[in-house]
Amino acid sequence: MMKSQTINGSSRFVVSTKAGTNPGQMKMKNLRKDQRGFSMMELLMVIALTGIITAAITTAFFQVFDMSTRTANHMIAVTQVQQAGKLVSEDIMEAQNVIAGGGSGFPLTLNWTDWGTNNTHGVIYSLDVMSRILWRSHYVNLVLDSTTKVAEQIGLDGTDCAPLGLLPPGATLNFTVTATVGDESETRVYQIRPRPGT
Repeated sequence: MMKSQTINGSSRFVVSTKAGTNPGQMKMKNLRKDQRGFSMMELLMVIALTGIITAAITTAFFQVFDMSTRTANHMIAVTQVQQAGKLVSEDIMEAQNVIAGGGSGFPLTLNWTDWGTNNTHGVIYSLDVMSRILWRSHYVNLVLDSTTKVAEQIGLDGTDCAPLGLLPPGATLNFTVTATVGDESETRVYQIRPRPGT
């Protein structure tokens, strides 16, 4: 509890505790003429400075938090693009026939015969526009073996395969993939040539 006392036309506030008393039990003491307390103006200035410093610290914290979120989103986009590029590249380099269908090259159909087992393998990459997921369906001797989620956050804008149709022997397929997470996006272009003999 504070008590105000006016000395020379200025209000002063003093709070004191007696030595040996409980700090929670504060007692007011009267000011003598030669003692000075805090004026109302001094208290207001301290409160204003504390507010300014708190605002600056809060702003800095939110800027760091925002930058951290943007960096994390960008890294997720990079990881998704790399994952898609790696799996599609590996399958195309194994393929004997590559067919890029539709307007964007999806579904992307690949097939090859395993020289060791004589099994026929087929892989179909499809892009689900609603969920923004790139799927890989693997067939062995025309029977579905597995369906795998290759990458997430893949947008139809900026993701395509060219040229469309059956890839001519010795030609290179351009696989462009774009992942967008939040406001951050990453695009990579992979130029892949199927194995010789296609």
